[in-house]
Amino acid sequence: MPLPRLDDDWITRLWQEDYGPQTQGSSRMKGVILAGGLGTRLQPLTLVTNKHLLPVYDRPMIYYPIGALLNAGINEILIVTGGEHAGDFLKLLKNGKHLGIKHLEYAYQEGERAGIADALKLAEEFADNGKVCVILGDNIIEGNIKKAAGNFFTQPTGAKVLLKEVDKPQRFGVARFDEDKQIVEILEKPTDPPSNLAVIGIYFYDFDVFSICQTLSPSARGELEITDVNNAYIKRGDLTYEVVDGWWTDAGTFESLFLATQLAATGGANHAELAASRE
Repeated sequence: MPLPRLDDDWITRLWQEDYGPQTQGSSRMKGVILAGGLGTRLQPLTLVTNKHLLPVYDRPMIYYPIGALLNAGINEILIVTGGEHAGDFLKLLKNGKHLGIKHLEYAYQEGERAGIADALKLAEEFADNGKVCVILGDNIIEGNIKKAAGNFFTQPTGAKVLLKEVDKPQRFGVARFDEDKQIVEILEKPTDPPSNLAVIGIYFYDFDVFSICQTLSPSARGELEITDVNNAYIKRGDLTYEVVDGWWTDAGTFESLFLATQLAATGGANHAELAASRE
């Protein structure tokens, strides 16, 4: 299952054919992969390297979010990481050219328990006043985010989240809807979930996300929560969503890492041809 090799001409054709012409510069959507954290649930494996460099079937975990971005025509990528194994990313990925990445940057997060939204703040300069697709580095999907990325590229402002039906919504951030099927709130690990639609770790934001991150206060866990970012967009009336088709999993525990390996080995991941989301 080789990663897609996307030259600049192919990426330009993809956006122009499916979503209209895309101008150069900061209007091009960029990708941010959040790959920090301590990975304590995967110790002792994570005592010797970063969680996102562990194998999922035949490749390092980090290759999957990279492949998801490349499939969507997003080839300018920032990887946010931290800890004593941060240098391992450079050993593996180098400048990313061999994977089809046009431009690859790295950012180092001080304080690995500060939360997802804190890590995202490090992408402000990289975003260059434009939109970003943010992926948690341990999230893996069967299909692609091409449709969602195209829809968000033409969305004037705001944010977009991706949802997936799950069996145990109590474990996730869950969407609550009004009568018009619009999200009115995202509840983090509710004891009485209002739906079975969980917010997965793939998000789309306009540049306002960095201003929102600056206004957040730490949660009871002492972290800046991405759920608070999404709820801020909901209060503005500026958040859309799509539901993911095909399977989705993270790989942050031994059980989910084993499941991700099984899924990738039997049917593959990041299928470019699979219609992978619906509004």
